[in-house]
Amino acid sequence: MTVRLDKWLWAVRLYKSRSLATEACHAGHVKIAGRSVKPSRDVQAGEVITAAIGRVLRTVKVLALLEQRVAAKRVSEFLEDLTPPEEYARAREDFRQTMLQFPGGFGRPTKKQRRQLEKFFL
Repeated sequence: MTVRLDKWLWAVRLYKSRSLATEACHAGHVKIAGRSVKPSRDVQAGEVITAAIGRVLRTVKVLALLEQRVAAKRVSEFLEDLTPPEEYARAREDFRQTMLQFPGGFGRPTKKQRRQLEKFFL
């Protein structure tokens, strides 16, 4: 069984849509063995994939192949997360710093604040 890289990234919920996974591959945000890869590349079990998702550089090992999207609870059957905890901590700290710019307790963010948040996460 062979599975395209963009399809696998979408199926294990690293990207919200297959087109986002494809765009990330074309932009060079997805690497296998340190090399940028095309979205049409076939994935094999045992490969280590590095993907820049937002501000987090996720590193995952392919445990099994799948073509259809699975429930979030089952994702651990198909990939092993090798991302260092410091990477998640750095992303959380960046988020906290961004949120400190917004005054708390004033309800819904303004359009400008929402755009800043969207820019931060994408």
